[in-house]
Amino acid sequence: MGLGGCIILIAAGAILTFATDWHMQGVNLHMVGVILMIVGLIGVTTFSSIARRRRVMVPPSTVVEEDPHHHGPRDGYSDGYGI
Repeated sequence: MGLGGCIILIAAGAILTFATDWHMQGVNLHMVGVILMIVGLIGVTTFSSIARRRRVMVPPSTVVEEDPHHHGPRDGYSDGYGI
């Protein structure tokens, strides 16, 4: 289950807990809502810890050395064009 599914669980649990006044015989909807919110929070923390471990470290870029044939000032004529 991804991050979106966990957020949906939290939202559904909050709706059942805080926004409903239904009464079903044998089922406590407020407790079901609290359980859904707890499961959603556990999922979010698990997802974030796994995502943090999967981050890929980019190796440092390679050093670019200058071409040894170009020594001296770059005035437009030192590269062989125009002489």
